[in-house]
Amino acid sequence: MTMSLVEDIVAAAPDMAALRRRIHAHPELGFEEKLTSDLVAECLAEWGVEVHRGLARTGVIGLVHGADGGACGRAIGLRADMDALPIREANQFSHVSRHAGVMHACGHDGHTAMLLAAARHLAANRSSFKGTAYCIFQPAEEGRGGAQAMVAEGLFERYPMEAVFGMHNWPGLPAGSLAVSEGPVMASANTFKVVIKGKGAHAAMPHLGTDPVVVAAQLAMALQTILSRNCHPLDAAVLSVTCIRAGEATNVIADSCELEGTVRTFKAEVTDLIERRMRDIAMQVCAAHEAGCEVEFVRRAPAVVNHPHESAFAREVMHGMLGQARVLVQEPAMPSEDFAFMLQAKAGCYCFIGNGDGLHRELGHGEGPCSLHNPSYDFNDELISVGASYWVRLVQAWLV
Repeated sequence: MTMSLVEDIVAAAPDMAALRRRIHAHPELGFEEKLTSDLVAECLAEWGVEVHRGLARTGVIGLVHGADGGACGRAIGLRADMDALPIREANQFSHVSRHAGVMHACGHDGHTAMLLAAARHLAANRSSFKGTAYCIFQPAEEGRGGAQAMVAEGLFERYPMEAVFGMHNWPGLPAGSLAVSEGPVMASANTFKVVIKGKGAHAAMPHLGTDPVVVAAQLAMALQTILSRNCHPLDAAVLSVTCIRAGEATNVIADSCELEGTVRTFKAEVTDLIERRMRDIAMQVCAAHEAGCEVEFVRRAPAVVNHPHESAFAREVMHGMLGQARVLVQEPAMPSEDFAFMLQAKAGCYCFIGNGDGLHRELGHGEGPCSLHNPSYDFNDELISVGASYWVRLVQAWLV
């Protein structure tokens, strides 16, 4: 089955792939995307797109007005993220990260390139739609609150739009496919920290102290009973203790121990339940061992919940472009995405684009899998034409 992609986007794919690799080679962490945002703004301006900067510090908004110059007042938002991760890249190919300890391990370089390719086409073909397409290049998606900052600073008031759409590459899905579903598709992100306050002692005389490490070991296991015995079996949730820190010497019992981790859910009421039970269990387990306890629970991002109308609309656009066989059901996933803040404030839809199985990677890639947040990851440049064409078809279908 052939795909109905935008011809000039396909023709320009090598140039956009080179641009993507340039971004990959110069990754920047959240709110530090100076080089990336400068490059985005420079490209947009060169293509005749109106550029606004400064929202959420390093954010860039490209305003592409259609045949009527945007006079009808209708508008749609397209969002891509720009930031990288604090990961040391394992790849050795030519576009490997030049910034030690920072890497585009989640494909935000590709997301930026896809939206740039779409903006370039829309700017050169304004007669194909009316109203305005807002191309939103967001900073700091990776846990630093970029989307929340954009919304708080007036994204939707300054740039009134009817709906906002996002897209993320998804390793494991066939390259050239898209996946979309209504309802919850990515989980909320919550972090916790438990400080257990014991009493230090010589390790050879543990009876003279209160060992916080033993308490931490019991607590780490006890917390898992929340999911198995308190949560409804049909409510998906994850509670992972990912860090335990205590002590500096083998012959010393520390006087405190810290546990940290993450909680992921699709429902706010499930998060409420888990937080309440975590506090109860932590306090009681510590009290049983005559240890003190402090619990911190931080809600980082809500679940990504796609709106029904916008999801159905996006699916129809995908069908027209790819055919039904290449449009998949978007299975809910436990990772989080701060696009959730935008969907709380504005109707919209967040979809996945298949990144393939990793066979696209050039010689010199790391030995690890091509999975998100992995030092051997690399974005599949074959997606640029598919993703950019989807953005263009979406704008043209929405702004008729």
